[in-house]
Amino acid sequence: MDMLISLSPIILMFVIFYFLLIRPQQKRQKQVKQMQTDLKKGDEVITIGGFHGVVHAIDENTVVIQAAGENTKLTYDRSAIREVKS
Repeated sequence: MDMLISLSPIILMFVIFYFLLIRPQQKRQKQVKQMQTDLKKGDEVITIGGFHGVVHAIDENTVVIQAAGENTKLTYDRSAIREVKS
């Protein structure tokens, strides 16, 4: 019993750490993964490098993004997409 009382602050600290840091990060990762899965042609996106463009073509692991000009197309990994502009 004495051992449990002495460990209770450490256990409480891990529980608080989980709910304040780990759980929100897991939720954010799940949202980003879902966003990257739901990409479709015509979506306006921003990459992790700050490149803005429109999705021209999608493959299983890659996305072709078209810039302002008709002839400017760049290929990125799906994981490089940071957000979809609405």
